[in-house]
Amino acid sequence: MHNRRHAQTGQRVTIDMHRWWRDAVIYQVYVRSFLDSTGDGIGDLAGVRAGLPYLKKLGVDGVWLSPFYPSPQHDHGYDVADYCDVDPVFGDLSEFDLLMTDARRLGIKVLLDIVPNHCSEEHPWFQEALVAAPGSETRARFHFADGRGPDGSEPPNNWHSMFGGPAWSRVTEQDGTPGQWYLHMFTPEQPDLNWRNPEVGAHFDHALRFWLDRGVDGFRIDVAAGLYKHPELPDSPDPEADARTRDSVNPLAWNQPEVHDVWRHWRSVCEEYTARDGQERLLVGEVSVPTAREHALYVRHDELHQAFFFDLLSAPWNADAFRKVISHAMQDIAGTGSTVTWVLNNHDQVRTVTRYGELGTEGSGLGAARARAAALLMLALPGAAYIYQGEELGLPEVVDLPDDVLTDPIFRRTGSRARIRDGCRVPLPWSGHASPFGFTSGAESAKPWLPQPAYFAEYATDRALADTHSFWHLYRDGLQLRAGLPQLGEGALRWLDTQPGVLAFVRGDGLVCAVNFGTAPTPAPVSGTPLLSSGPCAPGVLPGSTAAWWISDCTNP
Repeated sequence: MHNRRHAQTGQRVTIDMHRWWRDAVIYQVYVRSFLDSTGDGIGDLAGVRAGLPYLKKLGVDGVWLSPFYPSPQHDHGYDVADYCDVDPVFGDLSEFDLLMTDARRLGIKVLLDIVPNHCSEEHPWFQEALVAAPGSETRARFHFADGRGPDGSEPPNNWHSMFGGPAWSRVTEQDGTPGQWYLHMFTPEQPDLNWRNPEVGAHFDHALRFWLDRGVDGFRIDVAAGLYKHPELPDSPDPEADARTRDSVNPLAWNQPEVHDVWRHWRSVCEEYTARDGQERLLVGEVSVPTAREHALYVRHDELHQAFFFDLLSAPWNADAFRKVISHAMQDIAGTGSTVTWVLNNHDQVRTVTRYGELGTEGSGLGAARARAAALLMLALPGAAYIYQGEELGLPEVVDLPDDVLTDPIFRRTGSRARIRDGCRVPLPWSGHASPFGFTSGAESAKPWLPQPAYFAEYATDRALADTHSFWHLYRDGLQLRAGLPQLGEGALRWLDTQPGVLAFVRGDGLVCAVNFGTAPTPAPVSGTPLLSSGPCAPGVLPGSTAAWWISDCTNP
């Protein structure tokens, strides 16, 4: 148990700490781009540890760390060679333990990114499978199959990888002849594991307990709707759907019913640890499914605690669209007894400042204004929220990286820049007026692993902290109010009647949040000065592309 002080009355409000995740705000750390302590141009665990006081000052409840396990880095750590160690480029287990010690001292929860759908081609299991015979128990840990056609030269089915090209690669057998094919729904360097083999589940049981024993507070689960494939691996009626949408669309490869048994088991493992000390360990899934109703199945009381609700992230800047996805989430997901897990950005998506802009409006600040408004909207919604590093600085997407520096395997496999992810992964600017902007501790000539544009100087953390009107202060103020106001966090919302293009709702005892999705000012739904607003907001007026919070005594302002 711990106490929070009510921001208005000063009275203390008791919070049950073992339910911390229900309204937590978690900061996603993309480790290689956060802060570099060694001067090699790549962020590391020591850099994360050095940045913890900054995150404590911002006011987040926890951090989610992108994969830092041993990996050949074909997909920047999402190709794991060893689930129970640290890649030397990021540090070692001793450094991880120091990070955990500092996080506990600061009261910051730590979530690790775990990747159970696939591993690296350099994982010992796959190396063993390559030299094993077809039909062997070693190959049964993966999806090996004979090819089609008279000489087996065609893939076993017509599925395509999400990153482009066939989802199958053929191996050369030990006698030098062309052999079987193996399935990889991402890159050939990421063979999919066969979860119908009990050895796979046992392998991840060991990994979960290894990190839980080191004190972690939970896991973000990559591709949580994956793992199981249709047992017959039949052809898909739309084999290129995953690559075309860059999403988990193929119903034969994703969202199979057996996956729910895995999450029930993982939940039971977490509850073993909770029973020891009363602190819940969190499982939050990357769940991409067609409807909120299907999403809700993953967060039933005995499965995942949370699953990212991506519909808000993908919604166009439109009041009706936002209201629709929020209403569906509250109806279908919150109805399970879980809370909705809101997200506007992550390491796979174009940053909101750029995404919410419009062609021909570059330099107008429209995208930034909308991103600020969306941030306040998200922080006012019931449930939990995740912030991707750099959101609090208002970083835009870097859209003009040269081809020769791009590292995204999507670009390597397709040659297309469409939907590549490097632009949101450029290392953070911390200080100074030129790259590396304090990101690396090396000499001034040290180069970050992705080049930072000169304009990053405008977004550096030291400037953001000094400017009380910056994105950083907006997030910090919103997080402070969210932590102190009993109306915010977990709970319900009630929609208010508004003019077209305006979205407004009330939380608890009179906390009103309103967003003007248009560009022209409208009458505010509440009189008086806002408690917090995303931009200048005079009493009685809600400017365009602006969100605001008020405390109101009116039941229907």
